[in-house]
Amino acid sequence: MAELSKGLSSGIKARGKSLARNVARFRSAVDDEDLRVRVETLEAEVQECRALNLRLAELTDVVQELLLPVAERDEQRVAEVMEKYAKGL
Repeated sequence: MAELSKGLSSGIKARGKSLARNVARFRSAVDDEDLRVRVETLEAEVQECRALNLRLAELTDVVQELLLPVAERDEQRVAEVMEKYAKGL
């Protein structure tokens, strides 16, 4: 029983050492400059997504105004919304 425990313990130690080597290898492969570039790229993409979401919200407002029944439609409001949307293009 003691030998089994000792064998398991040495197996766990070996796996732990292997894991530690792999982590060290991974950390050394990752360059700080590469990470900075990746983060900057991701931040730019997030900003682009925010801008696209804003444009989509504006377009949704335009569509909502245009889909109102004719009796309830405020033509001046429709003109304002269309003008605001056109300026954003």
